[in-house]
Amino acid sequence: MKLKPRLQVSNGQAPNYNQRTAVTDAFSFGDPEPCLDNRLTDYVGVFSDSNGIYAPPISLQGLIKLLRVNAQHGPILYFKRNMILKWYKPNALLSHQALSKFGFDLLWSGNAYLQIIKNSFGQIIKLRHLPALTMRYTSTRGVYAQLSNRSHEPIYFNAGEIIHVKEYDPGQGIYGIPQYYGGIQSALLNEDATLFRRRYYKNGAHMGFIFSMADPNLSVEDETALKDAIRDSKGVGNFRSLFFNFRSNKADAEKAINITPVGDISTKDEFERIKKITLNDMLSMHRAQEALSGQSSGESAGFGDLDKITRAYYNNEVVPLQQDVLGINNYLPSAQHIEFKEPEYSDLNPTPKEDT
Repeated sequence: MKLKPRLQVSNGQAPNYNQRTAVTDAFSFGDPEPCLDNRLTDYVGVFSDSNGIYAPPISLQGLIKLLRVNAQHGPILYFKRNMILKWYKPNALLSHQALSKFGFDLLWSGNAYLQIIKNSFGQIIKLRHLPALTMRYTSTRGVYAQLSNRSHEPIYFNAGEIIHVKEYDPGQGIYGIPQYYGGIQSALLNEDATLFRRRYYKNGAHMGFIFSMADPNLSVEDETALKDAIRDSKGVGNFRSLFFNFRSNKADAEKAINITPVGDISTKDEFERIKKITLNDMLSMHRAQEALSGQSSGESAGFGDLDKITRAYYNNEVVPLQQDVLGINNYLPSAQHIEFKEPEYSDLNPTPKEDT
């Protein structure tokens, strides 16, 4: 904003309209605007509506938005999905594309759904993926419903028609909760830091320095030219500075001009520290290995032995994920079970040692 020139009155004399004080320009910018509402982290419990449909205990729409909150959270989930698909054996019932969607739903929401398609003889001929975002359990035992965007009426399925694989939630047994749920605040903090920093540089209105003078003899023309030069140096990504002239006769000549830095360079270090901390939090909450998932915390110069890392990650993380997906087999005849290949370094199929 611009402040009007102040009229100076001294010793009861009339104001001197020819004497002009410096016009002070001050700038400010507002708070960062987060993309997400933190209410998505609220655990509200499971309640049924008038149609007998149970609502999930957390916001699924919020979890969808969370996939795009930063450069790590979503890509790590896609990486874990790829690890599930890598060793999948082709199966006539469940296509590679359907398993890809099913596995990703299980990772981001803690719930994954398939519809059992049967022929006229009652034989299972296909497993059709249904998006976890719109699937709900009802108060009728074994019956699921799908919310429809085209009509206000949900689509109900027959009892036993839906395969529901979910993460275990000790708070209730209807829906699953994703494993990363406890790390959501770190993901949001990462977004807040990035968004604030982006706005900080983009608006070009952050303070650089205060240019102060105490020269009563500076002409109005020279003062205007000086202020214009300072103002013209401002641009997108640059600092904006503040100028004012005290016009004091008591000022020390050596201190007539002062340049006081305001832009705090330490904010850069703070930003980098927050980004590093939240990245480590996300690697921990996903139990992701940075060397494999394409993330780097900057803690070490190299990634180490990738062969050993791959072996350990497969046995400790990929196999448990595959076993969760194999819950589909509980609904299928043994002849139609889905399977995964086992690499030679799998703990499930260890290579027998040769006798010496």
